[in-house]
Order: sequence, then structure tokens, then C-alpha cells
Amino acid sequence: MIKFGPAGNCETFYAQGYKKSVQAPMWLNSIGLTAYEYSFGRGITLSDETAVELGKEAEKYNIEVSIHAPYYINFANPSDEMVEKSYMYVINSLEKLKLIGGKRLVVHPASCGKLDRSEALELTKKRLTILKEKLEMLGYGDFLICLETMGKPAQIGTYKEIIDLCKISPNFIPTLDFGHINALTQGSLKSEDDYKKIIDYLFKELGEEKAKKVHIHFSKIEYGSKGEIKHLTLADDVYGPNFEPLAKVLKQYNMEPVVICESNSIMAHDALILKSIYENC
Repeated sequence: MIKFGPAGNCETFYAQGYKKSVQAPMWLNSIGLTAYEYSFGRGITLSDETAVELGKEAEKYNIEVSIHAPYYINFANPSDEMVEKSYMYVINSLEKLKLIGGKRLVVHPASCGKLDRSEALELTKKRLTILKEKLEMLGYGDFLICLETMGKPAQIGTYKEIIDLCKISPNFIPTLDFGHINALTQGSLKSEDDYKKIIDYLFKELGEEKAKKVHIHFSKIEYGSKGEIKHLTLADDVYGPNFEPLAKVLKQYNMEPVVICESNSIMAHDALILKSIYENC
């Protein structure tokens, strides 16, 4: 079944007196959500003990927990030494994910830096192939590495690039961040057909099994000439994208993704709105 939840802890969570992420599964269950994304974006600070405790709470309250790996992963870095750090960020994130009992790790694949885009992309493919081999060797081959579409032209991560990179391993699946896609393409996502173009490509290139279990990030995002600027809330009526056309496509294609809301500050509140739109469309 499709699952909805927030990226991190909503301001309402704290306003109601909750203080620790281990309390999030109980709270999310109480308001009707079924997913939760824990971020290591700025570093892996979660203790093993807390990871186990979070996992027990997630199982108790039927919450699917994913983790967002550190933002500074870059598999297109020309330095092999720096790329070794990127491998370790993924591996260390998976160690925590295993303790939690989750299966999905969201990863930003690469930035171009001073390389031509074609060079950066080829380097990313090479390094992700090495990552696949490392994960299989270490016993992490059954976890889902969810490579994310990105919101700036300087980053590797158009939806076609991400879908192509996911062909490297059976356990690489896309994170389709529709806010990022919309920002990168200067507001292209408006109609059902705009979403269908992406979803049709997903099914065609990766097959039904991978396509149906795709990871999704959704939020409205302010953008400029260089792409993504900042995350907004669903109340914004300037930038988009809107969820209703996508919700209709997800239903039409019988998809069962995890949908993570990345709205600014009120992500659980907005995740409930996404769930309501889906249920009523």
C-alpha cells in the first residue's frame, strides 16, 4: 500500500511537547501517517542504542522508516580518496538503517563540480557500480538505495539520469523528488500528462516491479534561474507543483510508493494533506 509521512519532525510534534525522534512513530500513528524519514543530511549522529529503540517503536506503530544519507556524498568527485568517504557515508548510514529495521536509504548521487556533465555522469556510474559491489560484499545487497532527482543544473539528477543510474543494480530505485524536478525544469509540472511523461518513462526503463515501489519526495519549492532555492509549504500558490494530478496518476498506475513530504516546518501537517488528496481523488 501507498504510505505517507514527513521528512523529520514537524513543528507541531514539538509544540505538543514531544522532544525525541523515538517518539515520532507513536505520534505519526496517532495522526494517521505510516512513514517517516530520518535525516543524516548534516552528519550521522544517531547512536546505535537510539536506532534500535526507534526501530522497536516503528515496528510497534507500523511506521516505515527510511533514512536520508549525508548531503555531501558526491560520486563524481575526481578524488578517489574523497569518494571513499562517500562510500563510507552510505555504508555507515546502512548500518544504522539495519538497526532501525528499515529498507530505504535516500542518496544524492553527485555534483558536476568543474567536470563536464558527461564526464561527471560517467564517473558517477563507475562509482555506483563499485558501491553496488561493496554493498553486496558487506551483506547490504538487499537494501534499497534510493537515488534522488535533484533541483539544480549543477547536480547530477535529472529524472532520466536517475532512472538510468538505477539500472546498475536491482536494488537501486529512484527517489522522484517532484519539487526538485519542477524547480529544475522551471515549473513544468502542471497536468496529469506532465506527471505521466515521467511515470511512463519510469515503467518503460525499469519495469513494473521497481516502478511501483518507487520512493517519492513531495513539496512545493521556490526556484530561480539556477533551480531550487528553498522548500515551501503546500499553502504556497506561486511555485508548485500541485499534488492532485500526481495522486491521480499514482492511483491509475496502481503504484505503492512511500511518499515523504518535505514541506518547510509543517511536513507532517502537509503529509496528511497529501494523504487526503490521494484518498479523495
